[in-house]
Amino acid sequence: MSSQTPRERAARLRELIGRYDHEYYVRDAPSVPDAEYDRLFRELQELERADPSLVVVDSPTQRVAGAPSAAFAAVRHAVPMLSLANALEDDEVRAFDRRVRDRLRELELPVDSLAYAMEPKYDGLALELRYERGSFVQAATRGDGTTGEDVTANVRTIRAVPLRLAGAAPALLEVRGEVLLYRRDFERINERQRAAGEREFVNPRNAAAGSLRQLDPSISARRPLRFFAYGVGRAEGSRLPGTQSGLLDWLSTIGFPVSPERGLAADVAGLLAFHSSLLARRSQLPYDIDGVVYKVDRRDWQEAIGTVARAPRFAIAHKFPAEEAVSELLDVEVQVGRTGKLTPVARLRPVFVGGVTVGSATLHNEDEIRRKDLLIGDQVVVRRAGDVIPEVVRALTERRDDGRPRHAFRMPARCPVCDSAVVREEGEADARCVAGLYCPAQRKQALLHFAQRRAMDIDGLGERIVEQLVESGRVRTPADLYALDVSTLASLERMGEKSAAKLVAAIDRSRHTTFARFLFALGIRHVGEEVARILASRYRDVDELLAEDWDALAARKLAVQKENARRRLRSEPAQPVPLEGVGPEIVASVQRFLAESHNRDVVEALLAAGIGWPRPANEAATHEDAPGGALAGRVFVVTGTLPTMSREDAHDWIRRHGGSVASSVSRKTDFVVAGEAAGSKLARARELGIPVLDEAGLLRMAAPGAEN
Repeated sequence: MSSQTPRERAARLRELIGRYDHEYYVRDAPSVPDAEYDRLFRELQELERADPSLVVVDSPTQRVAGAPSAAFAAVRHAVPMLSLANALEDDEVRAFDRRVRDRLRELELPVDSLAYAMEPKYDGLALELRYERGSFVQAATRGDGTTGEDVTANVRTIRAVPLRLAGAAPALLEVRGEVLLYRRDFERINERQRAAGEREFVNPRNAAAGSLRQLDPSISARRPLRFFAYGVGRAEGSRLPGTQSGLLDWLSTIGFPVSPERGLAADVAGLLAFHSSLLARRSQLPYDIDGVVYKVDRRDWQEAIGTVARAPRFAIAHKFPAEEAVSELLDVEVQVGRTGKLTPVARLRPVFVGGVTVGSATLHNEDEIRRKDLLIGDQVVVRRAGDVIPEVVRALTERRDDGRPRHAFRMPARCPVCDSAVVREEGEADARCVAGLYCPAQRKQALLHFAQRRAMDIDGLGERIVEQLVESGRVRTPADLYALDVSTLASLERMGEKSAAKLVAAIDRSRHTTFARFLFALGIRHVGEEVARILASRYRDVDELLAEDWDALAARKLAVQKENARRRLRSEPAQPVPLEGVGPEIVASVQRFLAESHNRDVVEALLAAGIGWPRPANEAATHEDAPGGALAGRVFVVTGTLPTMSREDAHDWIRRHGGSVASSVSRKTDFVVAGEAAGSKLARARELGIPVLDEAGLLRMAAPGAEN
């Protein structure tokens, strides 16, 4: 941190948290403990709080993390499924209580009547169930909080989910809860996995998530998933109970399982007593929990207290302390990731900790191993707090006089997968394989990244198929995908002709894309979706990127930034900054990628395979020194459900016409675009007097001759 500016550190934290969000919410394979994730998230929050100019639209603090899987249809939540802020210490619970009470006083509500509902924080997968006239019609995962995955067929197999509600049901009811596995059922599933020679699940949450995301519902049906309801997203045609505690009682009467481990408290003492009691009984529960959730009990007060960008202000999750055990560090193995990063992984003598048997843990990088003074052969402390991959906390150095042999770990100089050189760039903690797309370890992940929904969107190209294509030698680079035919794909294990034809069609459709998606799909380090959009707005194709004089561009950026500083002092409008939002680290990464001849070969092969994108009618309009689009200089916030456009489509449309998109309404917002079920953002716009548009009004702004 000492060698980084706050802006550089914030950018690095956003990159890390985004990667960990994807691992946790999309792949169900997190690589860091919850405690480490929470630490990074808090650090980013503190940086942004100290300097609000560091807040960007796509910061993980401004949105709910995660994204729906491409394997299932997308479902938009009428009411966003927000995540909860975490409290790790008792003092943070006290601070939460003070904030709630201060807010109630501001609203002139009777603070003396305050009560909190207390419930377990399940370690499972969040789910929303939709009922129409009492009948179950749809189930969706939480996804990114706005859009989830349609898992209706699989959820129908969960016996704990009522297909028909008891009693008089509302015309529309969306119930929220958690899917999980009982620990005893988890053990039985792993026994069957072992007997079949298949990979075992790491813990009940991982098994529940994997079971729910099976493409074949019959597999889900063979796994005894459970469901516990904890709230309601939307209800129409009936008045619901006015309190959270009453709501859970009512949900129980109409057929939903709710946790019996719940209660009410009037103050912090009651909250902490409940937390302590449940922590003491944690191991006796049939399922895993990793804390307690506190919510203001009155639901009208919840609405009055409101939410921030990412989480409700009326609720908080009080996490349990991490669980620890002692094991032996048997060895350190090295894994190679999609970007070539070499990650050391601790191989441990199996130990039971945090409800599961742990045999491995991430060690992050060589510096982390040295900082913790770990030697192979050491007795070590292992910590787990609801994590899929636990953490090695420290070595018990006082036990090194036991006469056992020990030795230090050294990062290999050659890639353990492809035997290519390993380098560690100045100022970086990670060592990387230089082989790029030629390294088989990177090749598989690079292909999965290339095919993902937000990149080339090749539906059906999943991990199992990629693994077979790479291991058989049929696909070495993404360009090889476009030479595949139905007969080749149909020869793969568990791949029929019909599925093969669908995949060939999906690959063919992906030839028609956008330059931004193509750039993102290449997997250039540090080039996420937003950076890819910025690059695509400045350059029309790869040739222009190759022709760029990056040193001259950096000098031009610096000159404009200095001029803008002078203009601010004179209260003059600022000049557009070339590639604003793309810093030196990103530029260097793009340069390195394009300097590699094998990367250029792959790009040329992809273009030769017919990949292309529409060019603007006025090609000069893609450059920052050309006149802006119809929405240039305007800031938009999109809220609610639009008639024909998804929120992502609306954001893309606004950006294509020169506008910018913000996640929250402020005095800097020029327009709010509101659709059905628009909530607090619409109210805030009206409060500030900001113009409100519907979808048609937005589209008219870019129509020929429109006056803005």
